[in-house]
Amino acid sequence: MAEDLQIHSGTKAEQYESLLPQIKGLLEGENDLIANTANVVAALKEQFGWFWVGFYFVKNEELVLGPFQGPVACTRIKKGRGVCGSSWAQKQTLIVPDVEKFPGHIACSSLSRSEIVVPVIRNNEVVAVLDADSDAYDQFDTTDQQFLEEIISLIPF
Repeated sequence: MAEDLQIHSGTKAEQYESLLPQIKGLLEGENDLIANTANVVAALKEQFGWFWVGFYFVKNEELVLGPFQGPVACTRIKKGRGVCGSSWAQKQTLIVPDVEKFPGHIACSSLSRSEIVVPVIRNNEVVAVLDADSDAYDQFDTTDQQFLEEIISLIPF
């Protein structure tokens, strides 16, 4: 198991390409969901320096906060509410360049400016979402979407 993360510079795609095998190494041989999701968010936070990154798990018709890196966060989110709840309801990745312009945005922190939420879908059901926030506008794009969707496909849920 890899325990030292090598931080790389370069284009966003190059950073993800260097991070992917490291995340695979962190996940290899480990089946514990909390351990795996904790290491994934730590790796993403270290590589990209986002304001906040973490998982919410679907439990009893709510999203419940899971492992994360960053300031304290909203603990529970209803389906269809905010960016996370909307991603869950729509079963699709949502990229929000300016969170203030997203109808019903839940402001866990007033410092968040842009966001990406990627649903974790297993057996055609959303079981969790990966949420990343930046304190800069327009931080996330389809490159993030492509690689984050690949990363969550590696995690055994």
